Amino acid sequence: MFAEIRTLVLDTLGTLITSGDLPDGLDLSSVAVEPPRDAAHGDMATNAAMVLAKPAGMKPRDIATLLAGRLADDPRIAQAEVAGPGFLNLRLSPATWQGEVASIVAAGPAYGRGAAGQGRKINVEYVSANPTGPLHVGHTRGAVFGDALASLLEAAGHDVTREYYINDGGAQVDVLARSVYLRYLEAHGQEVAFADGTYPGDYLIAVGEALKARVGDAYLDKDEADWLVPIRDFATDAMMALIREDLAALGVEMDVFYSEKSLYGTGRIEAALDDLRSKGLIYEGVLEPPKGKTPEDWEPREQTLFRSTEHGDDVDRPVMKSDGSWTYFAPDIAYHYDKISRGYDELIDVFGADHGGYVKRMKAAVSALSGGRVPLDIKLTQLVKLKRGDEELKMSKRAGTFVTLRDVVDMVGPDVTRFVMLTRKNDAPLDFDVDRVLEQSKDNPVFYVQYAHARIRSVLGKAAELGLDAPADDLSTLADPVELALIAKLAEWPRMVAIAADAHEPHRIAFYLYDLASAFHALWNAGNAQPHLRFLQEDDPATTRAKLMLLRAVAIVISNGLGILGVKPVDHM
Repeated sequence: MFAEIRTLVLDTLGTLITSGDLPDGLDLSSVAVEPPRDAAHGDMATNAAMVLAKPAGMKPRDIATLLAGRLADDPRIAQAEVAGPGFLNLRLSPATWQGEVASIVAAGPAYGRGAAGQGRKINVEYVSANPTGPLHVGHTRGAVFGDALASLLEAAGHDVTREYYINDGGAQVDVLARSVYLRYLEAHGQEVAFADGTYPGDYLIAVGEALKARVGDAYLDKDEADWLVPIRDFATDAMMALIREDLAALGVEMDVFYSEKSLYGTGRIEAALDDLRSKGLIYEGVLEPPKGKTPEDWEPREQTLFRSTEHGDDVDRPVMKSDGSWTYFAPDIAYHYDKISRGYDELIDVFGADHGGYVKRMKAAVSALSGGRVPLDIKLTQLVKLKRGDEELKMSKRAGTFVTLRDVVDMVGPDVTRFVMLTRKNDAPLDFDVDRVLEQSKDNPVFYVQYAHARIRSVLGKAAELGLDAPADDLSTLADPVELALIAKLAEWPRMVAIAADAHEPHRIAFYLYDLASAFHALWNAGNAQPHLRFLQEDDPATTRAKLMLLRAVAIVISNGLGILGVKPVDHM
């Protein structure tokens, strides 16, 4: 609807240019049609007069007056009112809103899905946790955010790849292997002690037993050199199977699992750095000692450095240490070089808040490798504080030291987990109160939205029993201000999808659904006091069919919105 009225405004401006009322050559690209800040001012507002006044050499109010006079002739516009210095507020005719209800029902699951993305290829990398144990509550937020963002971008017309980067090339997987070896010895009846730095969680007990079932006593009383590599591979595979199970419990499915280990010894890291070297961005040098905390990749000796400051970073970054080994940054450069070579138009990385210091260097690398062609957006997810009332939950029987993703899903279910994780912007801390998110109240957004859908399904079921569910051919009775307000909120949905996708902010969808549920519940409650607003009018089948059409439209938009969030709409509560 907003796109349709914007087209009307642009066409009308074109008519004014043709008639000589406005000068030729005006750039109309900044003309927008949006909801007014105050709903009392109208249904929509356009900034046309304000943005065109200076290039047209006219007063904004004069342009607004010309535009209002022409727009008022269109049957879709009930009123065009000039306000202030040149704002133009529009009220649409009831018939225009009623027609949108029919459009929503006709489009069904496609309503709100757009083509603005034009099939652009976007890679969304998220979770990417070390394969050393089950996913914790912090990973849960990154998984939900990344998955909802991917779905949102798909709804806006992008071609999206969901990717998980397996950090299986660092020292942590050697620690995992040693920890599994201890569980393997334990499975053979030996007493073991877990030294600091190993992983003592119960989740490795089954891995140790599985290793015993696979190799018997082959690794007993053997030197580490004999078993480290095979156990490391075995343990990594076992942990990735566990992580896949955790993601599946949350409804997250990846398209690609990319192994960091595949970058080593294959020439891929060297190829990426050669690309940067060919651009004059790799050199040998000694970095100035950093102020404050010393990072682990700084050395007071000559190192191989990436000239990242030429692409927006604060300092140049080491890619190879003085002993010839790679820094942590080098394989990350190679990994993103591989993403770029796969032809993506845009890259998105979802990191935990503790990776904030990595943002500038990673953006500099992608800018350098792609020649500025491929943008990289790094979204940081802040911490989650899991609570039960006033008590903060910090421990897990399974992991020993942290609350796992599976703990959360087992407590409240995947749908509640996902919705709640999206009720705050990704970079804002989130308090997740297990008791509160299960409450049946308006203060619980999950319940409030699901309750709206369940109420609708209940009414539609009752209508079917009464034989009142035939298609509506006349929607003119949907004319009460409360009904029109609900339709206006529905009509915002396609615009909301486009805005949220463009901003990479799926939490906007959760907020919108809460507002839509509020508008629906307001209509429901109004029907308690005003019988003519009740959905089932048994003595007036035509009016009932129109009201049921509106209900179907609301259910469609709620279902479509929840689908982006990865939440299943409920029919009964």
